[in-house]
Amino acid sequence: MLQTSLDPLPMKGPELGVQADDIEPPEIEQEPKQEVLENKDVVVQRVHIDGLGRTKEDLLTYEIAGVFRAKNLIDVMRKSHEARQKLLRLGIFRKVNVVIDTSRGEDALPNGLDVTFEVTELRRMTGSYNTMVGNNEGSMVLGLKLPNVFGRAEKLTFQFSYGTKETSYGLSFFKPQPGNFERNFSVNVYKVTGQFPWSSLRETDRGVSAEFSFPVWRTSQTLKWEGVWRELSCLARTASFAVRQESGHSLKSSLSHAMVIDTRNSSILPRQGGLLKIHQVSVYISDPHLNLVPTPLTDVLSASLWGGLLLPIGDKPTSIADRFYLGGPTSIRGFSMYSLGPQSEGDYLGGEAYWAGGLHLYTPLPFRPGRGGFGDLFRTHFFLNAGNLCNLNYGEGPQAHLKKLAECIRWSYGLGIVLRLGNIARLELNYCIPMGVQSGDRICDGVQFGAGIRFL
Repeated sequence: MLQTSLDPLPMKGPELGVQADDIEPPEIEQEPKQEVLENKDVVVQRVHIDGLGRTKEDLLTYEIAGVFRAKNLIDVMRKSHEARQKLLRLGIFRKVNVVIDTSRGEDALPNGLDVTFEVTELRRMTGSYNTMVGNNEGSMVLGLKLPNVFGRAEKLTFQFSYGTKETSYGLSFFKPQPGNFERNFSVNVYKVTGQFPWSSLRETDRGVSAEFSFPVWRTSQTLKWEGVWRELSCLARTASFAVRQESGHSLKSSLSHAMVIDTRNSSILPRQGGLLKIHQVSVYISDPHLNLVPTPLTDVLSASLWGGLLLPIGDKPTSIADRFYLGGPTSIRGFSMYSLGPQSEGDYLGGEAYWAGGLHLYTPLPFRPGRGGFGDLFRTHFFLNAGNLCNLNYGEGPQAHLKKLAECIRWSYGLGIVLRLGNIARLELNYCIPMGVQSGDRICDGVQFGAGIRFL
């Protein structure tokens, strides 16, 4: 076999003891052979997977099937890379390497290739410790995971989270459909205790849920059933009578559907694409979100629109735990966290309908300090936010509801700096000027800090 090197030939061969007569002329076959591999048809005769332990081979057959349809060497490399990404996506391998070689053996074809995937399985049990940033809150998360429980990419997970406003623990089981990872089923059992100081409310949920996710065209669809034993109590002795009236135990059973279309190149600070999310619950809640980032330029103009409607079933009034809340550095900036709309004695009770919109302009920092490095994580931020939150009289028609949502609109504008924390969360430091303030609203006029993963 002839091997060629990219190293330069020595400039003075005789001094190194190499004579011109000692150098063999290169074989003429190599150039045609390279042409056969790159430009002519090839056949993938065999695909091997080395390193399997508890993983069932039938699961992986679906993921590597595309390699056999490759027609030339470039196609083999591309489809092998796609298959590698699919194997890693299963969450059962720590490492996947690909080796492509010519076929050998009695039945080997002149243009035949063998592809080998060298895999390293994850351990039977893994643990994790990390911190998470929510919408203006942080938490410490401990996790225990059993990947590939039955050999077909199932996953059993236990997670405990302790945060500034919420503490939770839960056990979940995840099962994907072989050959279609986006189509999966999961079951969760959990307990969550949260504090909501803007409402002087403490909520403890003990529940079970079952969730089925599947793709339809370019959308991601999710059907979910949830049963919850809910306990509401007062967070402070000064809680209003309206909050005390909501206290006690209740059972909630809900069936929800969510549809998501997400073409953004980043969920934290996108430069192009859009997000459309429609969430419907049987109680009945409709909560659509729309985010558009129209320009893939250095200066990014972003538009967002949120909306929600809560309709009770029967004559029973809606619960304070199910209503919508608005305001704060992650929604209507310039207002305190969830501190606008219906309230009683200083406790905010939420609303049955809301809308919120935002227009944002993100630009690089002036004079581009740290360009190409740490400075690229920062953006200058100009914003205009508006929205409203209210309760509805269900005896009135849709026109009356729209009119009520159009009255007493809160809005704000300002500028600030945004810091992207990887592709996980972002921090904002803004100077806000709230407008349209109504009686009972709490404002944050001036500098406001926000941290989270979902911003208007």
